[in-house]
Parts: sequence; C-alpha cells; structure tokens
Amino acid sequence: MGREEERSGPIPGESRILDEAARQEVERLPNVLEAYPDIRFITELRYEDKPHLTMISALPSSSKSNDAFEGMQGRFFSSETAAEVILQKSFAEELLGKTPARGAEEPSVADLAKPLLGKELTMRYAQRATSAAPLVPLRAGDMASGEGSLAGTAYSVVSREQKLTIVGVADLDPESMRGPTRARVFLPLKLGEGLHVMLPTDLREIARAASDEPVYSSIGVRVKNPAQVQAVEDAIKKMGFTTFSLLDANQSLRQFFRVLDLFLGIFGSLALAVASIGIVNTLVMAILERRREIGIMKAIGASDGDVKKIFFAEAGAMGIMGGITGVALGWAIGRVINVGTNFYLKRESLPPDNFWAVPWWLVGSAIAFSFVVSLVSGLYPAGRAAKLDPVQALRYE
Repeated sequence: MGREEERSGPIPGESRILDEAARQEVERLPNVLEAYPDIRFITELRYEDKPHLTMISALPSSSKSNDAFEGMQGRFFSSETAAEVILQKSFAEELLGKTPARGAEEPSVADLAKPLLGKELTMRYAQRATSAAPLVPLRAGDMASGEGSLAGTAYSVVSREQKLTIVGVADLDPESMRGPTRARVFLPLKLGEGLHVMLPTDLREIARAASDEPVYSSIGVRVKNPAQVQAVEDAIKKMGFTTFSLLDANQSLRQFFRVLDLFLGIFGSLALAVASIGIVNTLVMAILERRREIGIMKAIGASDGDVKKIFFAEAGAMGIMGGITGVALGWAIGRVINVGTNFYLKRESLPPDNFWAVPWWLVGSAIAFSFVVSLVSGLYPAGRAAKLDPVQALRYE
C-alpha cells in the first residue's frame, strides 16, 4: 500500500501523510493481521574489509512462514531487534567471490552458507534526525555540512556503523513480489526502524510532517483471509491511500487475456470461415464433375437421402483428415518450441521446462470439432446434389 498518487488525489500540500499514526490506523481495521512499514535502502556492507553496495530490506517476524525460507540454510532472526541478517544467494556468492561464469554450475546454498554463517558484516549508513525549528531557507553550505532546515523542520544526517551477524542464506527472494527492486540482504523490522536510516522519501516528507514521527513510502498489510483482501483494500482507499495487491495484478492479467482471447477468436473465426468455404467449394466442384454419376445412381434407384449421405460422408472424411493433419502439425510446432526454448535455458544455466503440451482431450476435441464443421459445410453441396434431375444429369458431358 502506498500514499495516494498526487495526480489522482488532493494537491501535494493537502494529501495525507503515510506516517506511524496512519499505519496504526490501518492495523486496527477489521480483518487485518498486521501492517508493517516497507523499509528498504541501498547502502554499503563491508565483509573482510571489502565494500559491497547492495539493497537491504527489513522483514517482520511473520515473514518466517514465507515459502522463500523453506530451503534456507541457517536460521531466522532470533528476535525482532537482533543485529542479524539473512543473505540472498546471489549476495552470498558476491561476498565469497564465487559468482559463477556463464554456463558454469552454480554453487549450492549449503556450500555458500558454510563459510558465512556466524560471520560479521559492517553496515555503513546515513542516519536521519529531525526536530522542530523555525522556518529557515536551505543554503548550499548547509547541505555540505549535512544539516539544514526545511519547511520549519530541522534535520541532520549522521554517518553510522552497525555490526550485523549472518544467521542464514536463502535461495529465493522473499520480497520478489514487492517493489521494483529486489533486496539481497534482510534484517529484522524493529532493528531497521530503530536505525532511522535516511530514505529517499525523507527529504520530501520531512517538509510536510509536523514532527519527527516516522514517515513511510509504503506499508505492507496482511489480512486474515484472502477472501477479505478486497474489503480491506476498499477501507484503506477510503482513508486516502492507494493500494495494490495480487488481486489487482490478477485483474490486469484477466483483462489482458480477455483481449488476447478476443483477438485469437477473431483470427480463429476467419480461419474457420476460410476452411468452411474451401470445403463447400471442393464439394460443389465434385458435384459438377460427377453429375453423370449422380444421374446414374438416381436412375438405378438411389434416393435423395442416399446422395446426401454420400456427400456428407465425403465432407466428414475431409474434416477428420484435416483435423488429424492440423493436430500433427501443431504438435510438431510445439516440440520445436520446447526443444529450442530448453536449449536456450540450458545455455543460461536455467532448469528445463515444458512450455508446450498437447493433452489427449484437446486432440480429440480438435478432431471432433473439425468433423462437425465439415458436416455443416457439406449441407449445401449435399442438398444441391440431391436435387439434381437425373435426366439432366445423364445428359451432362
């Protein structure tokens, strides 16, 4: 959940601030389990006196149940304020200098965790501090010294260091669904809040806040039941904030696939119309070429129904043969796509997958559908053949 967008809400000077009071108000909503701030920042971590610049994210204790930690080596944070970190696999590789070359086999999480668990990192970060102050304009010298006053609120930026112990290495990124940038180092939420790290939004929000109360760019909200997500979203929107959830992403995907289905339906209908016209044309030409045969059949006692059955049988045979040929061609194209895609994934050291599957029920349905379409297309030619006058048909040369 984030602050209401300026282009769709009130003007910046009047829009509501997503501060600690707002977070607590959201947490008190019905069906809400917790509402926690999204704290992430880029800073420097030193390991064995070597600097590493990376993104850090603070996690609440409830993240322990996240599926991303199932294959983690080590353990979760011992407390919400413990000076401990969990590393993402790629950052652990960077610390150990084991970043695999292209096409080479990646080291396992266990191999990476063994030399890192229990080791210490030093985090260098910028700490912010604010206090009420008279309205004083900022000057270039103020920025150079790390102090200043903005819209009646004084602030200072102090360089700090924090020792952190590595307690775990995770294979997956538990924050991959939140935010455009993925974090590679995770620390406890309460510890992250207590550090008062200077965030990119602080300069803008300090000018609007009446005190040094924490101001957040966004917060995460957990609900008691997935069925209650929409109700909670609506309640938060009424408070003056915008929201985003997997439901929103699902709705966007559904809309995309509706449009895609519409286009595919249009092209499929055109192909179906062309195929039907082709069947009609083929059977009509067969009638013209076999008028004498039809006349002979009627002369020796064949009824109109018998003639219709013959042309219906020909139409059905054309449909079945066309359906079998189309299914075989589609299956061959799918196999080529699978082979080509897996060849690329293998070159990129990614696991293979099956991107194109043709179930048997779909094969049967496609052949049956082509058979039905052919019979419908054969209605006109069969009727025309049955109505031929045998006398006129026998005169046909």
